[in-house]
Amino acid sequence: MIRVLLFAQLREHIGQGALTLDQEQITVTELKSLLEKNYGLPTQGVMTAINETYARDTDIVHEGDTVALIPPVSGG
Repeated sequence: MIRVLLFAQLREHIGQGALTLDQEQITVTELKSLLEKNYGLPTQGVMTAINETYARDTDIVHEGDTVALIPPVSGG
C-alpha cells in the first residue's frame, strides 16, 4: 500500500488530505496518471516527494512509501 498526501487545491478537489493506493511499485508518472484518471486530480506542474525527499517523474514508488503531491503555490 502506498500513502499519498494531498495539499492545497488537490486536497480541496477530493475533500480529503490523504489517499491509499493498493500498489506494490509504480513510477511517479504512472502514479500521477492513475490519480488523474481515478480522481480527476490535475497533476501537471505538481511537485512530488517520496518519503520527504523530492522526486523526479521517473523515480519509483514502492509499497510502504509515502508520497506528497505539492501543487504550485503563488502569493505575495
